[in-house]
Amino acid sequence: KNESLSYKVTLCFSRIPGILTQEFVLRACNTRNKDFQKTMFRSAVLTTLLATLASKSDAFAFPSQRMSRGTSMALMDKRIQPTASYTSTDSTLYAATESEDDAEVNKEEKSSQAVEEEDKVEQPSAAEAWKRQQKQENESQKESESNQVPKRKYVVVGGGWGGWGAAQALCENKSIDCDVTLLDALPDPTGAMPYLSANGKPVEAGTRGFWKDYPNINFLCSQLGINENDVFTPFTNSSFYSPDGLEATAPVFSESNPFDKLPFDIPLPFGMNKDNPFPQLPSPLGQVLATFPLFERLPLSDRASMVGLLLATIDCLGAEDEATKESYDRMTAHDLFIRFGLSKRLVDDFIRPTLLVGLFKPPEELSALVVMELLYYYALAHQDSFDVRWIKNGTVADSLILPLANMLQEDHGLNVMGGCRVGEISLEEDADGNVSNARTVTYIQNGEEHQINDVDGVVLALGCKGMESVVRASPDLARLATFSKAASLRGIDVISTRIWFDEVVETRTPANVFARFEELRGSGGTFFMLDQLQGNTEELWGGDEPQGSVVACDFYNAGGVMSMSDEDVIKILTEDLLPSAVPKFKDAKVVDSWVGKYAGTVSWFSPGSYTSRPPLEGAGNDVLPNVKIAGDWVRMGDREHGAKGLCQERAYVSGMEAANSLLKTTGDITDVKEVLQVREDEEQFKFGVSVNNQVMKVLPRFWVK
Repeated sequence: KNESLSYKVTLCFSRIPGILTQEFVLRACNTRNKDFQKTMFRSAVLTTLLATLASKSDAFAFPSQRMSRGTSMALMDKRIQPTASYTSTDSTLYAATESEDDAEVNKEEKSSQAVEEEDKVEQPSAAEAWKRQQKQENESQKESESNQVPKRKYVVVGGGWGGWGAAQALCENKSIDCDVTLLDALPDPTGAMPYLSANGKPVEAGTRGFWKDYPNINFLCSQLGINENDVFTPFTNSSFYSPDGLEATAPVFSESNPFDKLPFDIPLPFGMNKDNPFPQLPSPLGQVLATFPLFERLPLSDRASMVGLLLATIDCLGAEDEATKESYDRMTAHDLFIRFGLSKRLVDDFIRPTLLVGLFKPPEELSALVVMELLYYYALAHQDSFDVRWIKNGTVADSLILPLANMLQEDHGLNVMGGCRVGEISLEEDADGNVSNARTVTYIQNGEEHQINDVDGVVLALGCKGMESVVRASPDLARLATFSKAASLRGIDVISTRIWFDEVVETRTPANVFARFEELRGSGGTFFMLDQLQGNTEELWGGDEPQGSVVACDFYNAGGVMSMSDEDVIKILTEDLLPSAVPKFKDAKVVDSWVGKYAGTVSWFSPGSYTSRPPLEGAGNDVLPNVKIAGDWVRMGDREHGAKGLCQERAYVSGMEAANSLLKTTGDITDVKEVLQVREDEEQFKFGVSVNNQVMKVLPRFWVK
């Protein structure tokens, strides 16, 4: 419309194209939308062509108001400043600049002689100005990037509960920006790829329960928007079977009502009656009353001998020093039972089978310290501590791990790499030749060696077998006693099986324990009626026409069974163990079966192993600050958690705590993921601990080594 519009158009197509072109190309490279990508590239080409045309600046002026090249460049360089801003319409911008534009044009006409001389001086073309502008922008961008704090690079090795807990805590921290990679030997540690038998039916390496005091896993469900009733079964009873038949039934302590079964009357306080659920009573009184009618053969006098173990538990777990724990750790649980007067029948008929399926070893092969931790956490802390539930549909992996993995990948950019077996972890040395930090993680994937370099921290979320493999391949780690001692610990053999029958077999309870059977060959055994627990019969049959019950049977401390063929393992179960416990199994025929053997994979809390178990801090912050360790076997130090033993909650918590420690030592931050604690000890236990600690100041512990 006027001359001012002419030089504004000239400005737009001579200075801005460099910026626009770069922006279009960057957007095209950063999108996966093919249509949007094509549009951006076309826009980049167009702005480049316009910049070329703008080198002849008068091409954009109207015929009646053409300006010389020198005039347009002078106007462009001297008069246009990016001070105007748009309001409601573009005309606002024009109105805001029109008056001074006209004045400036008049000034230029009056100084035409100066302009003509300026025309004689060679002016840079728009293309050259564009190049200079790009150079300045690149230099500015490089300077900006150099001033930015680089992303931290963390690697989590292991895809169990410990590894996922560590990955979650690292990804969710808001204090520093970081890239997190999780490596695991499984093809798909997220649980998205189902674990199938040779015939395409779903299977799982072990059946795992979820106990009452699992606060962090329960909170994870709420964080992921998972309804616990959709994932877990109700709390269920368990039955113990021996060659003599049913030995005992573990009740749901939070729901049981044993008053009508007691052989004597007791007064019911607070107006309670026998129709109400069993009230919460102080531990262990509540457990004693709740289980009183549920032992079929074990005499009351044998059960009463358990009192001695309560005294030992108060002394051991209430101790304020590590030396006391180490002294109990050097003692076998069998020795402890003898010294505190537990009857042989109580140990053989009830405690031994319980330990074989709880810690996967008999009492003579277990640390007394860990046995007391286990019994307290699962049975003695509170009346309902032993209440347990199971996965309702599918597996632990696809019910809990998969939603967590999806959330971390989609919301936090977690990089999950399956099929990767970690080998050497290389450490750098300081000026004195001492190791200082881990910097390189080497792994094998599809037969090829790869490396992750310049790592800022590592969490080793491994069991004893995995730790042995990594330390053996890592000379730098092996030089540190913490890692070499951890690698020396042995694991426990486990066998998992699944059997599909041609008819439905009804049982008293869906979860069951084998006790004192010679056919177990020294192992512990369990069987779970999956069709009763889950009810998703079609899924359990892998798409085949459902015919009958689906049973998961597991062997722990399975060294005596490992060498047997798969067919013989199934034969022992279907011809001996299952029919002895539930006679109806004699009439059921096997339609399909699966056996999985896992040598040395489960943590073994052997006597004297406490000092060899790795600390959560690894070699220590003063030696190797950027390598932490997670798993149910770690010693957690001042961050010790109430969850004990072979426990999913403990493994998950250890991963979060390892990541929190890593963030503090490598990122110098304090805002870390909160870990929920189990319920507080009851007052009578606290009182007993207080009294015992005073007594132990004058009385030596002559019963420990």
